[in-house]
Amino acid sequence: MALGGALPLGTCPDLNPEAERAARERQRRLHRLEAAPARAVKEYARPAAGKARPPPSQLRPPRVLLATVRYLAADVAGRADVPRADVAAFVWDRLRAVRLDLLLQPSAPPRDAAAVLEAALACQLCVPGPPGGDPGGGCGAGLDPQLLHAQMEEAFGSLRRCYADSPEEAHPRQGFFQSLFLLYNLGSGEALRQVLLLPPGLRSCPALRRALAVDAAFREANAGRLFRLLGALPYLPSRAAQRHVGPARRRALAALARALGTPRGQTFPLRRLARLLAMDSAAQAAALCRAHGLAVEGEPGAESAVFVRGGYREAGPPPALPCALLVESKLRGRSLERLVMGETLPEPRQ
Repeated sequence: MALGGALPLGTCPDLNPEAERAARERQRRLHRLEAAPARAVKEYARPAAGKARPPPSQLRPPRVLLATVRYLAADVAGRADVPRADVAAFVWDRLRAVRLDLLLQPSAPPRDAAAVLEAALACQLCVPGPPGGDPGGGCGAGLDPQLLHAQMEEAFGSLRRCYADSPEEAHPRQGFFQSLFLLYNLGSGEALRQVLLLPPGLRSCPALRRALAVDAAFREANAGRLFRLLGALPYLPSRAAQRHVGPARRRALAALARALGTPRGQTFPLRRLARLLAMDSAAQAAALCRAHGLAVEGEPGAESAVFVRGGYREAGPPPALPCALLVESKLRGRSLERLVMGETLPEPRQ
């Protein structure tokens, strides 16, 4: 977006400018998560060509933007009294507004800007994107996977441009967030190229070395090594890589079908398959097999997949299965707020 000059820092002290909050209250457009007007959060509004820029009083400065992200992580992301899809749509919309407010303040100190973008990106990773729905159903409704992916790329792009525009030493968490970028884009030649162009000192940080190892295993289709490495990742990196788990499991199952398939059928224990693919249970392994045309036989607790030559098939995307072992279990009671804000203790060893 061409800004045509720098704006001064914003002066709005609240999560939502008073004028917007009052207008939305009159129009009855407050979200159910904003039942108390004092808890209203500025919504995203696409900048229109030829429209005057907002005055500083309508822009939240970096400290308020950071407080906004903290509020979303602490008081909204974990709400259980509202459908998860509605929570996700609300959080993603408000985080997009946070990035826009920051974009309109190019004079913000780079360290402050990076802190806002890092927290917003971490929060977005922790709140899975809202599913598609009725395009008229409110903010975030009707989002498809491509649009959600575009918003994640927008978040990574904003942060990585911030890093590139200021000295490396100004951003102590850059190596960690560059690793999240690679894990989110596993298998992408362009993402790998961009990471390999980073300064050697940055590339050698433990988080990036770990991400590079995961990317190599993913490219080589080495399922055993890939799922061992994924299992050892901390929580946020696991969230970044989660979208690749289903395709990687499908690819591994296809390789097993080619290797083990016989005309009469060869069996493979589901428990062993679940361990190989880091699945939560043998029941999940059975669901994966049946979704790909493979029969499951045997007594309860001792079932096996049956690989018949030519029996494996793919139709549509991989089945959406929970990832408690690879992702959710790693939160281990930590505060989502502190995790998003980078205030947690070191991740426990796996």
